Amino acid sequence: MTRFGIHIVPLMPADAVVEIAVAAEKIGYDYCLVADEGFHPDVYACLGAVARETERIRIGPATNGYTRHPAVTAAAVATLDQLSGGRAFVTLLAGGSMVLNPMGIPRDRPYRVVRDTLEVLRALWSGETIDWEGERHSLRGAQLGTGSHDIPVWITSRGPLLLGLAGRSADGALMTVKPDLEAALGIVEEAADKAGGRSPERIYLGRVSYTPEMVDEQRRTIAYVLMDSPERVLHSLGFDADAVRRVAEAAVSHDPESLTDLITDDVLHQYQINGTPAECTDQVAALVSEHRLDTLFVDVLSPDLEENLELLHVTHQILSDSRP
Repeated sequence: MTRFGIHIVPLMPADAVVEIAVAAEKIGYDYCLVADEGFHPDVYACLGAVARETERIRIGPATNGYTRHPAVTAAAVATLDQLSGGRAFVTLLAGGSMVLNPMGIPRDRPYRVVRDTLEVLRALWSGETIDWEGERHSLRGAQLGTGSHDIPVWITSRGPLLLGLAGRSADGALMTVKPDLEAALGIVEEAADKAGGRSPERIYLGRVSYTPEMVDEQRRTIAYVLMDSPERVLHSLGFDADAVRRVAEAAVSHDPESLTDLITDDVLHQYQINGTPAECTDQVAALVSEHRLDTLFVDVLSPDLEENLELLHVTHQILSDSRP
């Protein structure tokens, strides 16, 4: 049976992040993923509080190896695992322009950064004293004080190298662009087959927009998604060669505003599950069936707490109704 989760982008106060996670558990969601957004409420402070206020829901950060050293992440997630009674998981990403650009951190060699992070996490969670040399990071006589941990590691990416890494090495592969699902999962599946027939969890994360206003709200963040996407993803959204060129130029100049005219209503509708609640239910059911999804996450990102709580209830009903 398909599992459901929420992905909180912490654009709201920290206490609201905790309240949303607690409500999600009561409603019946299986996972709570919180984005490590750098300039917003700290992901580990929020998740530590969530761990103490919940009992069942699995909790974890979506984080990167640029703004936090992998050993620091290993210790933080291991601590979360202790506090939650073994409910922690972690999602690794290369780091997006929304976070890295304001910090002045270049997004160099993302494949190597994610691969190093994955290897450091697993090495340190063995509980052993580790000497390890990667391409971007290293360990010298390193050992966690929390002992050994068995914590799932997922990778989210739109790029082919990291999708391949997810297929070969991760416990789950998380996709974020609806029209690109088939192509992205194909890359993951091919890599998994070559690695001995692995079966990483197949996960989709996106909006379930059951009102026109919710569809339009995606305009706030989609430009950053476009700038961080390879051509394959842009073509899946219907972009021609000129539009692809403009996106590449915007990424180099860190100018998301220059893409405003490219974000048409058609692009917004393609990008996310949308329509009436009944139409959204049918779309979810079709996506799960067609792509054999194990887990489906929905974005929670409004600064308004009551709006988020209503979204949790309505969306969970839509997801539940989509099950056969």
